[in-house]
Amino acid sequence: MPDPTVTEHLANERTFLAWIRTSISVIVFGFVVAKFGITLRELLRLHAAAGAAGEAAQSGWSLAIGIGFMLLGVLMSVVAVTRYHHTRRRLLTGQFQPAGPIVTFLAAITIAFGLVLSVYLLLTGLGH
Repeated sequence: MPDPTVTEHLANERTFLAWIRTSISVIVFGFVVAKFGITLRELLRLHAAAGAAGEAAQSGWSLAIGIGFMLLGVLMSVVAVTRYHHTRRRLLTGQFQPAGPIVTFLAAITIAFGLVLSVYLLLTGLGH
């Protein structure tokens, strides 16, 4: 029968890799949102029609929201590596404790960004 600590360390590594995959997804999503805003702004400038200036200003929010998601992804990576090493030390000393408030904090930030993105899409979608 395998040593239980081996399975615990492997579970810690799998959890770490899941956090990293998620943070990469959030970073890429932020890049796509930001790039979409830049592309939209360029298209509106090329098709300078009546009212395009207001829409171009709204598309600037895409860049801010995209950068926010990218920073969230970076923060998730930092938390992942910190949590991985913290859990590893606790497993080695036999003092493991489940994750604390950091999980709730990251969930709250993710919810806030999701709500901001939803409101942005509603506001920009209603203008058409």
